[in-house]
Amino acid sequence: LCANFPPYSSPRTKEQILELLILEQFLTVLPQEMQSWVREHGPETCTQAVALAESFLIGTVSEFMEENLQQGSWNDMEPPRKLPRKSQGNVSLGMGISESACGSERHQEKPPEMGENECTQRGEGTQDVHARAVDLGERRHQCPICGKIFCKKSILVTHQRIHSGDKPYKCLECGKSFGDSSTLNKHQTIHTGERPYICLDCGKSFRQSSDLKNHHRVHTGEKPYKCLECGKSFTHSSTFNSHQRVHTGERPYRCFECGKSCRDSSDLNKHQRIHTGEKPYECLVCGKRFTQSSALSKHQTVHTGEKPYKCLECGKSFMHSSTFYSHQRVHTGEKPYKCPECGKSCRNSSDLSKHKRIHTGEKPYKCLACGKGFTQSSALTKHQRVHAGEKPYKCFECGNNFHSRSLLQMSQGIQRGENPYGERRHRCPECGKSFCRKSALVTHQTVHMGKKNLECSDCGKCFGQRTALTLHQRSHTGEKSYKSLECGKRFSTLHKNQRVHAGQKPYKCLECGNSFKRNSALIRHKIVHTGEKPYTCLECGKSFKQRSHLNEHNRIHTGEKPYTCLECGKSFNQSSHLNKHNRIHTGEKPYKCLECGKTCRDRSNLNCHRRVHTGERPYKCLECGKSFSQRSHLSKHQRIHAGEKP
Repeated sequence: LCANFPPYSSPRTKEQILELLILEQFLTVLPQEMQSWVREHGPETCTQAVALAESFLIGTVSEFMEENLQQGSWNDMEPPRKLPRKSQGNVSLGMGISESACGSERHQEKPPEMGENECTQRGEGTQDVHARAVDLGERRHQCPICGKIFCKKSILVTHQRIHSGDKPYKCLECGKSFGDSSTLNKHQTIHTGERPYICLDCGKSFRQSSDLKNHHRVHTGEKPYKCLECGKSFTHSSTFNSHQRVHTGERPYRCFECGKSCRDSSDLNKHQRIHTGEKPYECLVCGKRFTQSSALSKHQTVHTGEKPYKCLECGKSFMHSSTFYSHQRVHTGEKPYKCPECGKSCRNSSDLSKHKRIHTGEKPYKCLACGKGFTQSSALTKHQRVHAGEKPYKCFECGNNFHSRSLLQMSQGIQRGENPYGERRHRCPECGKSFCRKSALVTHQTVHMGKKNLECSDCGKCFGQRTALTLHQRSHTGEKSYKSLECGKRFSTLHKNQRVHAGQKPYKCLECGNSFKRNSALIRHKIVHTGEKPYTCLECGKSFKQRSHLNEHNRIHTGEKPYTCLECGKSFNQSSHLNKHNRIHTGEKPYKCLECGKTCRDRSNLNCHRRVHTGERPYKCLECGKSFSQRSHLSKHQRIHAGEKP
């Protein structure tokens, strides 16, 4: 209790300390409303406190008398119920107070005679009057918004500011406003730096006596507030009240900007900074600002390099307790967060939130440059580097810079002769195909299940994967969101083009040693060695090495031409044919002969032209043995032997 006393300008005497001790004990046993009222008037002695308590009760009785006399109903009223035993002991402020609360001969003084006379004139003892006053005042003022009841109108007025948002008390230092004067007084100690309440155990200082009392429980281990629902205990009533809302689902604090509801006022304050953009917590080292003090504390470990949380299993250290607890689940295998849609379990609540976006399709992180949405903020950050041209990750092996750490690690693996995607540990039981990640295996298994529930709204084609649908839809829109910084060309996906410029060929054939930029190209190449043609046309029986070739062939039977030129409206059954055709309009001739400098629209025309220089004639007539440089020339020649006259 001594630690709770405000500091004096000069040392206290033993008598002063005893006086303050008795005063504090007396104030503690008062009812909360009376205690707040008495403390606001700042009594310095026990005698002053008793007089103030008497005045409070007498004032309550007077108010009640006036109201009922005006209504003419005083004599008709039923006598009020008695106070509970505990309350009677707390508010017995007659002659016995100085004996029980003050406990000293020095303080056995009567309160002002006027109070006692006023009460006894009505034929009642002081204790009965006080009990009646507290009881009658207990349920008079009800909030029309939430129904909460208060015994003083002034407290009701203060409470109603919570609903109206009115904050009449303004801090002259920083301009911040508050709903009541007591909160303003507490806030002002932030500017003065005053911390008069000191813990005798550890020396820590506090601005308020209530904070010190709460802090004492850290040393004693006391947790007096127990939840009857789950049995969990808490040191603070505020934490206990907040916890109970988890069971009740109550969210009383509502944001006026977006309508979001929160369990605690502190959560609402943090949320509102999203709308205001306020970042009150500044790092003194680098000047970076944060919306929450916890975020600043985490950030400051970057400068200190401190990693106080060490895993006893593997010895790994962490800067933040949350990361440490999440890491421990790797060892225990615990996955407490379960998806209600598919049953998948996650180690962290954040991982579950990200996973749920797969089901909802939500993409809350939008690129302001191109409008593309992302499910994760980290994916948006990587994407924005494409627009900015930023490549912060440099490979010291090859000297190339990369947009993301994953591409850097891929490059480093290639330099070391490793598979950049790691070991393929996840094998499909249906076809034997292996994958580096379990998620890739799960995605692949939808091929065998025949599950294609994602339909293209333009052509009706169905897909098993959302990424495949997204890429397909770009064939209708012609969207090419990504521009290559090396060649300036635009692509629907950029990573394949980046491998072309970087010279990366991470996929190697074990049969002949050939390397390829894409895994799909390696799979197509392997068929050369096996001679396998697994894709057969059901219409004519023709077989193909690749599914894409079968799809293109099927369009001959269906007559489908899904690729349309936006310039002239001509349609094609293959995207490659549309790309070649588009070069007629653009005049682009990207394929150049190294011998004479002639340029061609497509690679096949360049190959035909090169035979002029090499003299190569690969197409031979089986009838007469004559050779030709182009297949079309051989076809024309064969008509002579057949007797055809086109």
